[in-house]
Amino acid sequence: MVSHEELAQRLREAYAGGPVPPLRDGLDPVDAAGAYAVQTLNTRLWESQGRRIVGRKAGLTAKAVQTQLGVDQPDFGVLFDDMRVADGGFLDPAKCLQPKAEAEIAFVLAADLPSPTTTADEVAAAVGSVHAAIEIVDSRIAEWKITFADTVADNGSSAFFVLAGDGKPLPGLDIWTAGMVMQINGAAVSLGVGAAALGHPLNAAAWLAQTLAARGEPLKAGDVLLAGALGPMVALNPGDRVEAFVGGLGSCSFTYAKG
Repeated sequence: MVSHEELAQRLREAYAGGPVPPLRDGLDPVDAAGAYAVQTLNTRLWESQGRRIVGRKAGLTAKAVQTQLGVDQPDFGVLFDDMRVADGGFLDPAKCLQPKAEAEIAFVLAADLPSPTTTADEVAAAVGSVHAAIEIVDSRIAEWKITFADTVADNGSSAFFVLAGDGKPLPGLDIWTAGMVMQINGAAVSLGVGAAALGHPLNAAAWLAQTLAARGEPLKAGDVLLAGALGPMVALNPGDRVEAFVGGLGSCSFTYAKG
């Protein structure tokens, strides 16, 4: 079996060298502990190189996707400061391998969430603002032929994210039935609803808070939480302008081109 260190290096090199085959030679497809160990090795190395963690993303929050990958739980990845794309800004295609966009609801915390028993209500009390968001997912695994272990090891297949510049306070918002429309070049390509994220975006955020607190890495005030896709992801082509609209939250956008 290939070591976790070798797998971590293989994934790092794929960012520049191109996608690599699935990690079957070092990870069983449902080896969560091993996959997070690989993710953590790269997270710590990137931190040592000066990248700053600004939050987390929840993935696999749709039951259909969990069934597809043979798992019964979501996963998470780390968000770094250099992954944020300005609302209305540009993402250079040279920075991506095989990217796809998905529309989400994001939270920015105003208080820490230190407990491994954090509830959705406790998350709600800690939320400072709610934003329409787009996550640009990418995979360092060739042709997106991923298992649960592949995507976890690969930092949750994360790449970049966009937050609407004008966040809203949570009280009074209905983010459960909030409708989502994502457009590419003015055409609707993905439809969804807030309830798609583990039944409620706050459920996804509570799962993140519980999981990270149990790992000794609790969420803190100022962290960005991406609560999971509200509808299907869509592949990107150079020149695409992507805009996500979420009921009650407004919209955010970016252009997949060199600015």
